[in-house]
Amino acid sequence: MSKTTEHKEGQATVKIYYKVGKTLADGSHPFVIRITKNRKHVVRYTGISLHPKYWNEEKQEIRRSYPGDAKALWKKLEDKAKAYEQAAGSLAEADEQHDVEAVLQKVSESRKATRRVKVVAYFAELSAEQTAAGQLGNARVYRQTGTELARFIAGEHGADDIPFSKVTVCFCNDWEQTMRATGAEDTTLSVRFRTLRSVFNKAIANGLAKPEYYPFARNRAEQHKYSVSKFDLSTRKRALPREELRKLEQLEPTIWRHRIAKDAFLFSFYCGGINFVDLAQLRWRDVSGVAASTGHPERLEYVRQKTGGKFSLKLLAPAAAIVASYAPITKASPDSYIFSFLDAAKHTTPAKRLVRLQNVLGWVNKALKLMGEQASISTPLTTYVARHSFATTLKLSGTNTALISQAMGHKSESVTAVYLDSFGSDLVDSAFDNLL
Repeated sequence: MSKTTEHKEGQATVKIYYKVGKTLADGSHPFVIRITKNRKHVVRYTGISLHPKYWNEEKQEIRRSYPGDAKALWKKLEDKAKAYEQAAGSLAEADEQHDVEAVLQKVSESRKATRRVKVVAYFAELSAEQTAAGQLGNARVYRQTGTELARFIAGEHGADDIPFSKVTVCFCNDWEQTMRATGAEDTTLSVRFRTLRSVFNKAIANGLAKPEYYPFARNRAEQHKYSVSKFDLSTRKRALPREELRKLEQLEPTIWRHRIAKDAFLFSFYCGGINFVDLAQLRWRDVSGVAASTGHPERLEYVRQKTGGKFSLKLLAPAAAIVASYAPITKASPDSYIFSFLDAAKHTTPAKRLVRLQNVLGWVNKALKLMGEQASISTPLTTYVARHSFATTLKLSGTNTALISQAMGHKSESVTAVYLDSFGSDLVDSAFDNLL
C-alpha cells in the first residue's frame, strides 16, 4: 500500500515596503505591508508616508536627518506588520491550507474583535485613507462632514465623539434642525447625510457598528426611520433660456477676470456641460485637428476627474474660437493649460490644484453674477448654470434623456433627471412655441 506524502503548510512572509511607485499629494511615498504566499502577494497601505529625501534606499531605512523620531516611526510600522505576521503564523501553525487572502481575513477578524471605533474618529480614518489613495475630492467631503458632525456632538452632547449606537433617528433629526438654523439648504443637508449614511454602512461592513442601530430608511416599510431622500434637490430656474445666453455672448467685458469667467461659462455650455474642475485642467494636448476654414481646433478629448470617464467630442465653432483665442497667451507646450486658472510651475500636486481651483471658483462665480446683472439676465449665473443650461437646451430640442445622460457623464438617467426636472414655466412655454 502506498504511503501518502506528509504535507506541511508554509507560512506567508510579511515585509514593510516603501512604495516609490506611488506619490502622494505632498510628494511623499507611502509605506505598505506586502504579504506573500505561494508566489502571490498583496499590499495593504499603512497610512504612513515619508518624503524620499529621508529614505535611504540602499540600507532600506529612515535617514538620521529625519526631523521626527525615526525609531518611533519604524516601530509603528513594525507593529502594523506584526498583526499580519501573527495571523500568518497562526494559520501555518494550525497547518491549514491557505493563501494571502486568508491572512487578510484573519487580520480583519482580529481587528473586529478588538476595535471600538467612534463616529468622528472613523470619519477621520476614512478621509485619511482616501487622501492616501489620491481621492482628494471624496476625502474633502468626508473631512468637512466629520468636522460639522464633531461641532454638533460637542455642542449637544458635550463630548468629542460618540459611538455609532448613539446615531439614532432622533440624533439625525436634531442635527438636521441645527444645520437648518445656520442657513444650510437641502443640497448641503443631502450631502452631509448621504456621507454619514455611507460611513455608517462602511462601519457595519467592517464590524464596527451593529446593523440593528442603522437609523436610515431603506424602503417604504421603514418610514419611521430617517429618510435621506426627503431633501429637495430640484434646481428650479437654474437653466438659462437661449435668448438670455445670447445676452451673455454679446457682452464685451473689459476686466480680464470677467473675460475668462465668461469664456469658461460659454465653453462649458458648448462642450457638454463640462465641469469647471475638468475645464480648468484641460491642456493643449487635449485638443486636436485643425479646421480648414478657421484654423481652429476641431476636437476635444479628456478624462473626467470625478468618474474617470473618457470624453471625446466635436468642438462647436464658438468653443473652438474660445480655445483659439488663448493660444497666444497660454500655448507654451502641449502640457500647458488652455485656460490660465492654473500655473503648471506652481500647482504641481493634486492637493495644490484642488486648493487653487476652490479659490478660483469663488471669483469666477462672482464675476459671472456681476456680468449677469449687467446683461439683465434674471438667473444668477454660476459655472453650474452652464451645465444645467446645456442639459435643458438639449432636452427642449427633443434629445433623448439617455443621450443627455451619456453626454454629461452621469452614471444613470436618474442623476440627469435632477437637472431636467426643474424647467421653469417660461422654458416649457417656449418649448410649445416651437410647435408653431
